[in-house]
This record gives sequence, structure tokens and C-alpha cells, in this order.
Amino acid sequence: MKFEKFPITDAIKKNLSRLGFVRTTDIQFKAIPSIMAGEDVLAIAQTGTGKTAAFAIPIIHQIDHRKRSKRTLGIQCIVMVPTHELAMQIGEVFANLSKQTKVKAFAIYGGVEQDPQIKKLQNGIDVLIATPGRLFDLIHQGYIHLKRVETLVLDEADHMLDLGFIRDIQAIKRMLTQQHQTLFFSATINKDIKKLAYSQIRNTAIRIQISPENLVSKNVSHYVMFIEMDDKRFFLEQFMTDNPESRVIVFVRTRVRAERVAKAMGRVGIETVTIHGEKDQYERAEVMNSFKTGKSNVLIATDVSARGIDIPNINYVVNYDLPDEAENYVHRVGRTGRGVNKGIAISFCSKEEKTRLEEIQEFLETEIQVIKIGKKDYAFTIQPSSEEPNLEELIEEMDAWENSKKKKRKSKGGVKKK
Repeated sequence: MKFEKFPITDAIKKNLSRLGFVRTTDIQFKAIPSIMAGEDVLAIAQTGTGKTAAFAIPIIHQIDHRKRSKRTLGIQCIVMVPTHELAMQIGEVFANLSKQTKVKAFAIYGGVEQDPQIKKLQNGIDVLIATPGRLFDLIHQGYIHLKRVETLVLDEADHMLDLGFIRDIQAIKRMLTQQHQTLFFSATINKDIKKLAYSQIRNTAIRIQISPENLVSKNVSHYVMFIEMDDKRFFLEQFMTDNPESRVIVFVRTRVRAERVAKAMGRVGIETVTIHGEKDQYERAEVMNSFKTGKSNVLIATDVSARGIDIPNINYVVNYDLPDEAENYVHRVGRTGRGVNKGIAISFCSKEEKTRLEEIQEFLETEIQVIKIGKKDYAFTIQPSSEEPNLEELIEEMDAWENSKKKKRKSKGGVKKK
């Protein structure tokens, strides 16, 4: 269905047209009418299918329709998200879709100074996108008031509930003094999490599930290569050499692995940027901006970036390490093949990770196609260059990196991230 046929304000229609959105996706077609009707909604849809717009469009329309002027009387909608990056991403979506309307949206998150965020709140906003830590901090400091909130949204709801934010959610709902609408959006959800979700919404809630038999978009092709753990960097180097212009996200298990892989690529002339929980929010924002704008084509990330980040035209996702949780595979590979674009996910699987691969295939209910590597090709790929450092040099590099991070934390006075 075309957006122009939806009963939404002309300003939103113009914004959608400007952004190149003409027709609704399945989740948008099914969710928007229910949300506009004021119903509680539990929506499950694949990554890259436009879930954010599915709740942002009706929320912006409802608030814009109710307001008589641009003057803001208080926060009318709260969108709770698990990560800083997702808060920023959703904030951008609301900003783009609410242009030329009477709706003001703003995102708050920890890891940065709170004073600029407080100033923005004091100027008045209608939609608040927030991570739980910073949200509760500013509520307790008296800068956020919830008496006018009519809609509560949980994006990446399964992750929010799985991380143990259920008490935070219950606390927020107790603070909402008037009857309100609750919206849960996620790409995956299991039975236990579903029970928790239903405990927070009305019995008449609408459940919308798109393509439940396909957890990952059909636009993504999946492959696996069996590679020994110590040989993965050689195969990543070969892959990047073969695809020098491609935009790639490489997922690893830990922050140490992220920095180690980045250094290994740097030694062979492949430029990369890294993002993980050890970086402060300013560094993470700078990295994401560099990758989004195309200044960097290769992003090495831990699972802090696996969910909800909508970066256009990602050609490949490389699972350098297989994720510990099968569900995280879905969120990782969902960074490519978004919208109408095609994408490819390639996993490097060592002997130690074969059990994880089996769990992923069981979760997807399908086998991942194997790229077979001949013995000669394997041997040729892992031939070390003359400049390859020895083990002692690698250890020294990692020790130096760890020490630099410790000094940086001390210089900042050990401020706790939220």
C-alpha cells in the first residue's frame, strides 16, 4: 500500500516521499492502523523491515494532530531502547519524519554530558527516546516528568526484557498516571520473553508477526567457511583484498578481539574502525559517523552494534567469531539486506565453534551453505607475510592498548557510564 493513501498528515507524507519511501512494508501496513486506533501492539518482524517507521509514523501523526501549536506541554511518548547507538538511530528517524510538523523528538543516553540533554528537555519535547540508565537518572533529578505520557514503546523488546530491564519497565509504567498505549517491537522473541511482554500490555493487545518462518530477511544469503581460529585474520585479509570497495561489518566476540583484528588488518594496509563497549560515547559516535558517511568502509564491532542500527548499503556481514547466542546471529546479519537491498552474511567457523553453528542452524531451522576451501587454497591464504609480527609483539601491542585505556579512564575520574 502506498503511504499517500494512509490517513496521515501531509507533512509526514512529504517527509516520506523526500526520504524515498513510497510503499509500506508488511509490518508498517499491519501495525500503523492498530497503533493509530490506540491499541496495544506486540510486533515481531525481521530486521531491516522498517519497524522503527512502523511506530514512528503513527506516533508523530497522533501528536501532530492533537497539538494546536508547536508549543510543547510535556512528554507524550517515551521510546525505551537498550543501547546508545539505537537511541541515536531512532532519534534520527523521528527527526526526519517529523520535519514541518508540530512534533519535537529528542534522544538521551549515557556516556556523554547530561547538561546539553537537560537544556533540550527544558526547552520542551513531545517524544523522548532513551536508554534506561540516563532516563532514570534524569527522572530522579526532576528533569523528566511523565504525567502527560500517553504512549510507551519498547524497541528491541526481547533484548530489553532479557537484560533484566523488566523492573525498570514496570517502574516506568507505575509512573504513568493516565491510561496509556504500550507498543513492543522486536525481531525475535521467545516464549519466556513473550510472557513478560504480555504481562505489561492489555489483554486485548494486537499481536503482529511477520514471516515467522523466516527469522532473517530473504534478501540475505548465508554462507559459512570452516577456518581454524588462528587463521581467520588471513582469510579476512584475503576477503577484504578481493572486495576493496565493499562496505563490511565484521563481528567479533570481545573488545580485545576487535582491537586485535583491527591491528592485524592495519599491518597489511586495510583501514578499519572499531566499536565496542570499552569506547566512550564520543568515540562510538565518531566511529559510527565515519562508517555511515563512507569515510571508513570496514567496521569491526562487538554485539553492542548488532541490534537496531540502520546503516545503508552494507554489502557484507562477516561473523569473524560466531555469537554466543543464536539470536544474536539474526541481529548481526540483519545489518545487511535491509529494505529492498540484497546482502551476504559470511561466517568463519573454527572447530571450537561448530556447536554454536549447529545452534544457529537449529534456531534458523535451515542449514547454512558451506563454502568449501581446498587444501591448496587454504595453505596459500595463510602464508604469512615477511612483516607478520611474532607472538611476543602481539602480546606487547595488546598490553599497550589495555594500559592506554586504563590511563584514559583514570584521567576522566572514573565516571561511571550509564
